[in-house]
Amino acid sequence: MNDNELIQKVLKDEISLHKIEEYVTPEKAVSIRRNVIEEYAKVSLEGIANSTVEYDKILNKNIENIIGTISIPLGVAGPIKVNGDTAKGIFYLPIATTEGALVASISRGIKAVNESGGAMAHVYRDGMARAPVFEFDTSEKAVEFTKWIEKNQDKLSNYANKTTTHGKVKSMSCFILGNNVWLRVLMDTGDAMGMNMLTLASEAIAEYIEQNFNGASLVAISGNMCSDKKESFVNELFGRGKGVVADCLINKKILEKVFGVQAEKVNNLNIKKNLLGSSMAGSSKHNAHFANVIAGIFAATGQDLAQVVESSSGYTWTENRGGDLYISVTLPSLEVATVGGGTSIKQQKEVLSIMGLNSNNNLGDGAKKLAEITAAGVLAGELNLLCALAKKELGAAHKKLGRNKSN
Repeated sequence: MNDNELIQKVLKDEISLHKIEEYVTPEKAVSIRRNVIEEYAKVSLEGIANSTVEYDKILNKNIENIIGTISIPLGVAGPIKVNGDTAKGIFYLPIATTEGALVASISRGIKAVNESGGAMAHVYRDGMARAPVFEFDTSEKAVEFTKWIEKNQDKLSNYANKTTTHGKVKSMSCFILGNNVWLRVLMDTGDAMGMNMLTLASEAIAEYIEQNFNGASLVAISGNMCSDKKESFVNELFGRGKGVVADCLINKKILEKVFGVQAEKVNNLNIKKNLLGSSMAGSSKHNAHFANVIAGIFAATGQDLAQVVESSSGYTWTENRGGDLYISVTLPSLEVATVGGGTSIKQQKEVLSIMGLNSNNNLGDGAKKLAEITAAGVLAGELNLLCALAKKELGAAHKKLGRNKSN
């Protein structure tokens, strides 16, 4: 068959994406697969096809002292059905990774999720944080400062809001240790991740404080109570980025057909591995491999890679419901954007367009949509890994997909 016939058969689900190499060479299969995604999503992936970076557009914006680029293979999992508040529909999930079996494992999880009606996903909290730290001569002055902040929040918020046309302060919280006070500023940053926006706003607030509260001295515009690029309880309790939850009820027949396992065994594994095992290891977050899926999506879509740390801190919860498996993932601090930073690079913009994320989204809806799609992907990844472990087939799957093959 010719290329177009093959593309149409894949689009009609008569041939799976991962089986295209059975009909053409691996090199040809890459372009065929890309053509499938282009036609499915109604977008052009010219930049991805050419794999070039427009150096003049990223110089001193995304990087300095540029010497070139490196390549990370880009694949797609799915498509996955998402029943979200903002993400409603069926989406291919772009994953940039060098880990064999990852895309395949997410795709198998997606198969079970789709056959169960899709993943529910909701952004339950939204706001980026920055926390300047101030010092005072005495603890008495520090306590006085916190009361002053309570009385002047509206004035401080208005002062900060003048620094941007895209953000708005949502709240301020004070944290005292001795004669030191951290002022944690939470801001709605729309579709931007918002760290630069928060820094400018926080600098404006700090300037106002030093001019209007006698005895306040700014130590640092970021005092680690934010908490940026570090795992922390403050992000879980008070939020940073998007708080997202996704869940699905997997019917017992689907569990048996797709994975060959039972809900009781998967639930027991989740308790012993993710809850007890993580606790024994001293980890404060309980999941199997959130970071795998989130790192792959972050690299593909131009997110801040260091923020994989807090973004992948979360929890997997399961229940055996009469033989059916309920599974949920909760990500308290998922930091994603669809504008600014690395999202403006041509290839990353094209990747975002695969999921229908572009400048036409309503302000704030793009980042929320990406958060819900990401959470659904994490759910599928957790489901598959737990089931693979319960079936004792993890090693065999990696071996089959080339992890142990010699060059």
